[in-house]
Amino acid sequence: MIRYVLIALGAMLGANARYLVGVWAGDRLGASLPYGTFIVNVTGSFALGLLTALAASRLNVSNEVRLFFAVGFLGAYTTFSSYAVESLALARAGSFWFALINILANNLIGLVAALLGIWTARLLG
Repeated sequence: MIRYVLIALGAMLGANARYLVGVWAGDRLGASLPYGTFIVNVTGSFALGLLTALAASRLNVSNEVRLFFAVGFLGAYTTFSSYAVESLALARAGSFWFALINILANNLIGLVAALLGIWTARLLG
């Protein structure tokens, strides 16, 4: 039962963090592209890459900590489902170039961020 509580608590915090990043990005960068989703996907990819690499090599991370952060917080924080819907909405609205930019940027930079997270973990160890 405790694992569900840990996931739920992490998810509550992650979802709220995602919302706050989205509001911040919309206020600062505008709404021509879903910048908040992009920022969340890149930072979430980095954080998950960092956490998994540290857990695998340097830290003795308990299952509870992994459930709270990786499954709960980052699972609710990252937004690839939103990214997919927003990309399709951009395409349906006729913004095909923005849709393509959104798809490529989220995928390529997200993968690079995860790799940087893994490399950062290695440098810390």
